[in-house]
Amino acid sequence: MNPRLKEKILESVKATLPISLIVLALAILLIPVDAGVMMVFLAGSLLLVVGMALFQLGAELAMSPLGEGIGASLSHSLSAWSIILLSFLMGLIITVSEPDLQVLAQQVPDIPDTVLVITVAIGVGIFLALAVLRILFQISLPAMLTVFYLLVIGLSFLVDDNFVAVAFDSGGVTTGPMTVPFIMALGVGLAGSRSDRNASSDSFGLVALSSIGPVLAVLILGSFYRPEEAVYTLASVGEISTTRDVAEVFLADLPHYFGEVVVSLLPVFLLFVCFNLITRRWHRRRVVSVVVGFIYTYLGLVVFLCAVNVGFAPVGSYIGATIAASGPFKWLLVPIGMLIGYCIVRAEPAIQVLNRQVDSVTNGMISAGLMNRCLSVGVSVSVGLALMRILAGIPIYWIIIPGYILALVLSFFVPKIFIGIAFDSGGVASGPMTTTFLIPLCIGACNSVGGNIMTDAFGVVALVALTPLIAVQLMGLHFNVKDRGRTAVESAAEDEIIEFVEDWYA
Repeated sequence: MNPRLKEKILESVKATLPISLIVLALAILLIPVDAGVMMVFLAGSLLLVVGMALFQLGAELAMSPLGEGIGASLSHSLSAWSIILLSFLMGLIITVSEPDLQVLAQQVPDIPDTVLVITVAIGVGIFLALAVLRILFQISLPAMLTVFYLLVIGLSFLVDDNFVAVAFDSGGVTTGPMTVPFIMALGVGLAGSRSDRNASSDSFGLVALSSIGPVLAVLILGSFYRPEEAVYTLASVGEISTTRDVAEVFLADLPHYFGEVVVSLLPVFLLFVCFNLITRRWHRRRVVSVVVGFIYTYLGLVVFLCAVNVGFAPVGSYIGATIAASGPFKWLLVPIGMLIGYCIVRAEPAIQVLNRQVDSVTNGMISAGLMNRCLSVGVSVSVGLALMRILAGIPIYWIIIPGYILALVLSFFVPKIFIGIAFDSGGVASGPMTTTFLIPLCIGACNSVGGNIMTDAFGVVALVALTPLIAVQLMGLHFNVKDRGRTAVESAAEDEIIEFVEDWYA
């Protein structure tokens, strides 16, 4: 077996085992689950490990080099207007390819899927172009985030309440397994063209700004559409009596995902072909490596999406509906959801891509393990808030607005590099595992308590995208406080690390 693939499989096992054990324990001790559904879930867990491993290896071989190469070329040979146009087109192409967006679009009533997808893609394209210009012209990230988030908050008051949660959710789902490796690497390539001291911190922030565009675009779209009733069918797996039935459930859905991922990846692959034909950046051996990476990415996404949609979604909706219908014990859903949220973020492929880049760029100062723990706590809190909101009928404004105000205020007091990392983390935390497990969990609970799906169940992705902003910046604030007590030797050591990062980019 390929040693790198073996390493990715072991990482995937560590990431998915906790959530699988939690669901299994719930099914045995608290919520009796049909044996057939449980068999499908366990099979999905195994496929999830394989899919994550293949995808992460593919992202390293294909998506990251492509993004970094394009970023480096943009800054060296093109005018500002050409950079804006190409950045917009890349944002449009990569977003249309995002599987998470397709999942969300299918749940929103009264708006054709294509209209919603194109609207979100345009929003990402515009804000990716702005994010690229920010890096090239060294514009303050906190200032840009403050202006645009204040615009988002103001516009949200002018849109129908049924649409606000969906708009904020759209900002989370657009930064998933397809977009994050590409956009993160694009930032590295762009920052690598600069030799100043702030290059490393400015490489982060593209995902953060790209997540704002969809929210604004969908809020504007909400001025024209007035959804009144959410039509949602809870996921189910049908009759399962034998192991062959389990296999047939997955085999029946595989052709759909083979076709869906082809449509998703083809525009990105064509972008790679055109880029290399024009720039001749990579020799034959490197081109072969990238092509192999695309194959791994394709197979990984097919297996991953099939595993989470077929194996995880039915269990999520069943757990949410059953606990929420248990009378006074329905509040157990909050701590159970928090535990699931703590573990589920580690199974997000895009999170691992971000954490590895943070570890690499900071030379281990902010380790992947530390990022994992910080994001796990943040997502745990967000899932708890989302479920509490459903059970108590709390408007999303009461959480979203104070949360973003706190995040923006913190951005003026933490080290610069933590700002980009924090806001990027918010985007990548809400990936396929969130859309296919936590959304069914919330909708199942909402159905049981008789809530409004549009205003109550939707919004979990938005909250998952919000709390990492605060959690990572609080970690940065802690680093800042520690920094005041450093010795001269420690300061010199950190200066050496900064020089190392700058040399690494150069």
